[in-house]
Amino acid sequence: MNDDKMMVTVAVLGGTGKEGSGLAMRWAQSGYRVIVGSRDAERAKSKATEFNEILGESLIEGAHNQEAAARADIVVLTVPYDAHQATLESVRNEVQGKILVDVTVPMQPPDIRRVFVPAGKAAALETQAIVGDGVKVVSAFQNVSAAHLKKLEHEVACDVLVTGDDDQAKTEVIHLVEAAGMRGIDAGPLVNAVAAEALTPVLMYINKKYSVKGAGIHITGIAAE
Repeated sequence: MNDDKMMVTVAVLGGTGKEGSGLAMRWAQSGYRVIVGSRDAERAKSKATEFNEILGESLIEGAHNQEAAARADIVVLTVPYDAHQATLESVRNEVQGKILVDVTVPMQPPDIRRVFVPAGKAAALETQAIVGDGVKVVSAFQNVSAAHLKKLEHEVACDVLVTGDDDQAKTEVIHLVEAAGMRGIDAGPLVNAVAAEALTPVLMYINKKYSVKGAGIHITGIAAE
């Protein structure tokens, strides 16, 4: 277990859901201290117990979103888009001075396989506007299927586009990507999250069209390290 990871606490807001839970368990398994957050603290604690049973040891805690964000060094937002703004507003004070990783994909049901561009152009850009310049917002993990993340024993054959306006923050998030068994690609400034977020409905369309599960992306031309 890496001592540097043990010094970092990651809060996964919405960590009781499919995407957040897979990431939380992978990070805990790799050595990070992990707190799963929810609007319902008891649900978060119950889910943490469930995840720890899967992992075979007590590695994850559960807490209300605000407590989880307050105790974390890095905060990861994995809530549906319809809960995006309210969740951010509820933890705005707790995330100041921290890295906030936004995994959100804007979708407009019922047609979730059609690209939806929100008023702020990208969920990640809306996040930055809500939390302010005191938070280093990084966008990542939108194009990774939760079905893959739950298979903890396997590396995920998918690259992760990481966008943000702070290079050091992006480097920290790429470490998280690698800890979760994937390859992180620096995809430029936060405004480029517009493209990364828009890819998800396209991949969902491909899943249905070709009867596959968990289509992802791979960037060619970059040698594996």
